[in-house]
Amino acid sequence: MASPLLRILAWACGCSLLAPNPADAATSGVTMREGGIVRGPQDRRELTLVFTGHTFAEGGAVILDALARHRARAGFFLTGDFLANADFSPLVRRIVAEGHYLGPHSDRHLLYCPWSGPKRTLIAKETFAADLTANLEKIVRLGVPRDRIRYFLPPYEWHNAEIAAWSTEQGLTIVNYTPGTRANADYTGEAERNFVSSQTIFTSIEQRERADPQGLNGFILLLHLGSGPGRTDKFHSRFGELLDLLAARGYRFVRVDEMLDAARPNSPRENHR
Repeated sequence: MASPLLRILAWACGCSLLAPNPADAATSGVTMREGGIVRGPQDRRELTLVFTGHTFAEGGAVILDALARHRARAGFFLTGDFLANADFSPLVRRIVAEGHYLGPHSDRHLLYCPWSGPKRTLIAKETFAADLTANLEKIVRLGVPRDRIRYFLPPYEWHNAEIAAWSTEQGLTIVNYTPGTRANADYTGEAERNFVSSQTIFTSIEQRERADPQGLNGFILLLHLGSGPGRTDKFHSRFGELLDLLAARGYRFVRVDEMLDAARPNSPRENHR
């Protein structure tokens, strides 16, 4: 029988109880890992593009222009520090005005778990809740109703099942990127050992689309709004090209809440504008 924790997580995402292996389980059209959704329904030729932002945003205008050209909606998960940065205010206002999803990414970009070894929780529950609440309050002040903020992308794209359960208690479901491409490495700099070039990123997405029997259906494709001065090979310069390629292959780009709400039982699609 599923544990109480799994029952809570299943309820939060509108899904039936998880399969026996909760670390990587597919249920009711969504794929979950450690209590977070990592892929949406695969029965539609659509995917969701999500962007995170904390310190840098040099790609923001280019990304929004490309999305507008395709009349596409995306998800933007921004930290409280990002939202408090006056230099980013015009970009944030445009994100909201153009109908994209704006969600939390932690107020101060906290690290929840160690990078190696057991993924024990590094922060107290009270610290987690206060930080997330501060992030949410900044989003609400931008005119986004609190009840429309239902999905949370953890900082560093790194969490465990306990963090997922705490998120559920805050009325949020964790989402994270779909494994299988190098898209989430677009922040790496040329001097770093883990640097991944924009060409490698682009090729990995195209190859995954061809190799997966379901293509990129239900994919949560994560990129960053900026990578800072340590990277000159900016992937946002190829973002429009990527959208052109995927649109030509028949994909529709939808908001993360639109795609995931469709997997909830008895939850008809809303106008997510």
